[in-house]
Amino acid sequence: MSDPVRLYAPATTRNRDPILEVLRRHLPSSGLVLEIASGTGEHIAHFAQAFAGIAFQPSDPDGIARVSIDAWTAALGRTNVRPALMLDAASDEWPVQAAAAIICINMVHIAPWGATVGLMRGAARALHHGGILYLYGPYRRGGRHTAESNGAFDQDLRMRNSDWGVRDLETVAALASEHGFGPPTVAEMPANNLSLIFRRHETGLIRA
Repeated sequence: MSDPVRLYAPATTRNRDPILEVLRRHLPSSGLVLEIASGTGEHIAHFAQAFAGIAFQPSDPDGIARVSIDAWTAALGRTNVRPALMLDAASDEWPVQAAAAIICINMVHIAPWGATVGLMRGAARALHHGGILYLYGPYRRGGRHTAESNGAFDQDLRMRNSDWGVRDLETVAALASEHGFGPPTVAEMPANNLSLIFRRHETGLIRA
Protein backbone atom coordinates (compact mmCIF):
# COMPACT_ATOMS: atom_id res chain seq x y z
CA MET A 1 0.00 0.00 0.00
CA SER A 2 1.43 3.38 -0.99
CA ASP A 3 2.09 6.13 1.51
CA PRO A 4 0.08 9.28 0.63
CA VAL A 5 2.51 11.52 2.56
CA ARG A 6 5.89 10.30 1.36
CA LEU A 7 6.65 11.38 -2.20
CA TYR A 8 8.70 9.19 -4.53
CA ALA A 9 11.07 10.20 -7.34
CA PRO A 10 11.96 7.20 -9.55
CA ALA A 11 15.40 8.62 -10.40
CA THR A 12 16.39 8.64 -6.74
CA THR A 13 16.74 4.88 -6.47
CA ARG A 14 19.04 4.93 -9.52
CA ASN A 15 21.33 7.78 -8.49
CA ARG A 16 21.42 7.76 -4.69
CA ASP A 17 24.17 5.14 -4.33
CA PRO A 18 26.50 6.66 -6.98
CA ILE A 19 26.02 10.05 -5.30
CA LEU A 20 26.67 8.48 -1.90
CA GLU A 21 29.99 7.07 -3.12
CA VAL A 22 31.12 10.56 -4.14
CA LEU A 23 29.94 12.06 -0.86
CA ARG A 24 31.91 9.44 1.09
CA ARG A 25 35.08 10.89 -0.45
CA HIS A 26 34.29 14.53 0.27
CA LEU A 27 31.93 15.07 3.21
CA PRO A 28 33.39 15.65 6.67
CA SER A 29 32.95 12.92 9.28
CA SER A 30 30.97 15.24 11.57
CA GLY A 31 29.21 18.60 11.63
CA LEU A 32 26.07 19.94 9.98
CA VAL A 33 25.29 19.22 6.33
CA LEU A 34 22.61 21.45 4.80
CA GLU A 35 20.65 20.17 1.81
CA ILE A 36 19.11 22.76 -0.49
CA ALA A 37 15.96 21.76 -2.42
CA SER A 38 15.58 18.41 -0.69
CA GLY A 39 12.49 17.54 -2.76
CA THR A 40 10.91 14.24 -1.73
CA GLY A 41 13.42 13.70 1.10
CA GLU A 42 14.55 10.32 -0.20
CA HIS A 43 18.15 11.39 -0.78
CA ILE A 44 18.83 12.87 2.62
CA ALA A 45 17.19 9.95 4.43
CA HIS A 46 19.43 7.56 2.49
CA PHE A 47 22.60 9.56 3.13
CA ALA A 48 21.81 9.90 6.85
CA GLN A 49 21.94 6.13 7.22
CA ALA A 50 25.51 6.12 5.90
CA PHE A 51 26.84 9.09 7.93
CA ALA A 52 25.84 8.50 11.54
CA GLY A 53 28.18 11.24 12.80
CA ILE A 54 26.70 13.97 10.63
CA ALA A 55 23.62 16.06 11.45
CA PHE A 56 21.61 16.64 8.27
CA GLN A 57 19.40 19.68 7.74
CA PRO A 58 16.94 19.29 4.86
CA SER A 59 15.14 22.25 3.33
CA ASP A 60 12.71 23.06 0.54
CA PRO A 61 10.54 26.05 -0.38
CA ASP A 62 7.55 23.77 -1.02
CA GLY A 63 5.37 22.83 1.94
CA ILE A 64 4.22 19.50 0.48
CA ALA A 65 7.84 18.53 -0.08
CA ARG A 66 8.71 19.39 3.53
CA VAL A 67 5.93 17.08 4.78
CA SER A 68 7.35 14.29 2.61
CA ILE A 69 10.90 14.93 3.84
CA ASP A 70 9.85 14.65 7.48
CA ALA A 71 7.79 11.53 6.71
CA TRP A 72 10.81 9.82 5.15
CA THR A 73 12.91 10.70 8.19
CA ALA A 74 10.28 9.26 10.53
CA ALA A 75 9.72 6.12 8.44
CA LEU A 76 13.43 5.25 8.51
CA GLY A 77 13.83 6.24 12.16
CA ARG A 78 16.67 8.66 11.46
CA THR A 79 17.66 10.69 14.53
CA ASN A 80 20.42 12.61 12.70
CA VAL A 81 18.03 14.40 10.32
CA ARG A 82 16.47 17.62 11.55
CA PRO A 83 12.95 18.76 10.64
CA ALA A 84 12.80 20.25 7.16
CA LEU A 85 13.07 24.03 6.93
CA MET A 86 11.47 26.46 4.52
CA LEU A 87 14.42 27.81 2.52
CA ASP A 88 14.38 29.62 -0.81
CA ALA A 89 17.87 29.40 -2.33
CA ALA A 90 17.41 32.76 -4.06
CA SER A 91 16.75 34.56 -0.78
CA ASP A 92 19.43 36.63 0.94
CA GLU A 93 18.20 35.36 4.32
CA TRP A 94 18.63 31.67 5.07
CA PRO A 95 17.46 30.08 8.34
CA VAL A 96 20.82 28.27 8.63
CA GLN A 97 23.79 30.49 9.44
CA ALA A 98 26.65 27.98 9.24
CA ALA A 99 27.31 24.49 7.89
CA ALA A 100 30.24 22.17 7.31
CA ALA A 101 28.93 21.26 3.85
CA ILE A 102 26.02 22.02 1.53
CA ILE A 103 24.54 19.60 -0.98
CA CYS A 104 22.13 20.47 -3.79
CA ILE A 105 20.85 17.74 -6.11
CA ASN A 106 18.95 18.39 -9.34
CA MET A 107 18.03 22.01 -8.64
CA VAL A 108 20.28 24.11 -10.87
CA HIS A 109 18.57 23.10 -14.12
CA ILE A 110 15.01 23.02 -12.73
CA ALA A 111 15.01 26.55 -11.30
CA PRO A 112 15.58 30.08 -12.57
CA TRP A 113 19.24 31.14 -12.79
CA GLY A 114 18.63 33.46 -9.84
CA ALA A 115 18.28 30.40 -7.60
CA THR A 116 21.82 29.31 -8.49
CA VAL A 117 23.12 32.85 -7.89
CA GLY A 118 21.39 32.83 -4.50
CA LEU A 119 22.78 29.37 -3.77
CA MET A 120 26.32 30.60 -4.29
CA ARG A 121 25.74 33.70 -2.17
CA GLY A 122 24.20 31.68 0.62
CA ALA A 123 26.87 28.99 0.49
CA ALA A 124 29.56 31.66 0.73
CA ARG A 125 27.90 33.00 3.87
CA ALA A 126 27.33 29.61 5.51
CA LEU A 127 30.56 27.75 4.72
CA HIS A 128 33.88 28.45 6.36
CA HIS A 129 37.33 27.80 4.89
CA GLY A 130 37.48 24.31 3.42
CA GLY A 131 33.70 23.82 3.45
CA ILE A 132 32.21 21.73 0.65
CA LEU A 133 29.48 22.68 -1.81
CA TYR A 134 28.25 19.63 -3.73
CA LEU A 135 26.10 19.94 -6.87
CA TYR A 136 24.61 17.12 -8.94
CA GLY A 137 22.82 17.16 -12.27
CA PRO A 138 23.30 17.51 -16.04
CA TYR A 139 25.67 20.19 -17.34
CA ARG A 140 27.00 21.30 -20.70
CA ARG A 141 30.78 21.26 -21.10
CA GLY A 142 32.52 23.60 -23.52
CA GLY A 143 29.12 24.87 -24.65
CA ARG A 144 27.96 21.38 -25.70
CA HIS A 145 25.66 18.83 -24.19
CA THR A 146 27.43 15.69 -23.04
CA ALA A 147 24.76 13.47 -24.63
CA GLU A 148 21.89 13.79 -27.11
CA SER A 149 19.47 12.85 -24.34
CA ASN A 150 20.64 15.85 -22.32
CA GLY A 151 19.97 18.11 -25.28
CA ALA A 152 16.41 16.78 -25.57
CA PHE A 153 15.97 17.16 -21.82
CA ASP A 154 17.19 20.75 -22.03
CA GLN A 155 14.68 21.56 -24.76
CA ASP A 156 11.87 20.03 -22.73
CA LEU A 157 12.84 22.03 -19.65
CA ARG A 158 12.92 25.31 -21.58
CA MET A 159 9.53 24.58 -23.14
CA ARG A 160 8.08 24.02 -19.68
CA ASN A 161 9.70 27.16 -18.26
CA SER A 162 11.92 29.55 -20.21
CA ASP A 163 13.92 30.29 -17.02
CA TRP A 164 14.93 26.63 -16.64
CA GLY A 165 17.57 24.70 -18.56
CA VAL A 166 20.80 22.71 -18.44
CA ARG A 167 23.59 25.12 -17.46
CA ASP A 168 27.16 25.41 -18.68
CA LEU A 169 29.60 23.92 -16.18
CA GLU A 170 32.04 26.75 -16.93
CA THR A 171 29.42 29.41 -16.13
CA VAL A 172 28.53 27.75 -12.83
CA ALA A 173 32.23 27.39 -11.96
CA ALA A 174 32.85 31.08 -12.75
CA LEU A 175 29.95 32.09 -10.52
CA ALA A 176 31.31 29.89 -7.73
CA SER A 177 34.74 31.51 -8.13
CA GLU A 178 33.20 34.97 -7.75
CA HIS A 179 31.83 33.85 -4.38
CA GLY A 180 35.02 32.39 -2.99
CA PHE A 181 35.12 28.79 -4.20
CA GLY A 182 37.96 27.04 -5.96
CA PRO A 183 37.58 25.20 -9.27
CA PRO A 184 35.34 22.15 -9.01
CA THR A 185 36.36 18.55 -8.79
CA VAL A 186 34.21 16.91 -11.47
CA ALA A 187 33.02 13.31 -11.29
CA GLU A 188 31.11 11.71 -14.17
CA MET A 189 27.93 10.00 -13.01
CA PRO A 190 25.36 7.59 -14.49
CA ALA A 191 22.77 8.87 -16.99
CA ASN A 192 25.10 11.63 -18.26
CA ASN A 193 25.04 13.61 -15.03
CA LEU A 194 27.97 15.21 -13.21
CA SER A 195 28.96 15.72 -9.59
CA LEU A 196 30.63 19.08 -8.94
CA ILE A 197 32.54 19.48 -5.67
CA PHE A 198 33.52 23.06 -4.80
CA ARG A 199 35.70 23.93 -1.80
CA ARG A 200 35.44 27.24 0.05
CA HIS A 201 38.49 29.54 0.16
CA GLU A 202 39.60 31.58 3.15
CA THR A 203 36.78 33.68 4.58
CA GLY A 204 37.59 37.36 4.29
CA LEU A 205 39.78 37.00 1.20
CA ILE A 206 36.87 36.70 -1.22
CA ARG A 207 33.63 38.45 -2.13
CA ALA A 208 30.47 36.77 -0.85
